[in-house]
Amino acid sequence: MARRASARVEFENDQGEIVQYLRHANGGGLVSPEANVPESARIDQAAYVEAGARIGERTRIGVGSWLEHGAVVGNDVTIGGNVRVGVRAQVEDGARIGSGARIGERATIGQRAVVRSDTRVAPGAVIGRQTTARQRARGGVAA
Repeated sequence: MARRASARVEFENDQGEIVQYLRHANGGGLVSPEANVPESARIDQAAYVEAGARIGERTRIGVGSWLEHGAVVGNDVTIGGNVRVGVRAQVEDGARIGSGARIGERATIGQRAVVRSDTRVAPGAVIGRQTTARQRARGGVAA
């Protein structure tokens, strides 16, 4: 008999505070009760969505990805595995973020833009609509 995952999970953060997450019904990822995530979104296992984050309809967040406080992700976005979306970063409708990418604090990824795997987007950078951000060199920063 399969055992259902716990609906509420608690952790102690680095400041010694107890933080709570709820398992998302579509994928089982962990979502802060203070985040806004629709049922149509898929939050894969071991993905985290922090307080104040907002995710649009039909968006997919891959395994092991982390959306930090206040991140905003639009509709129909695909975020690969092990991606980090920084504090107050914005990912607009239809964008694609490859696995292992890092989106800096307050960066903006435009509508239908593509960020390739392992790319680092600098804090505050803007990747325009329908463009592709590539890693320039090992450890490079896309802007």
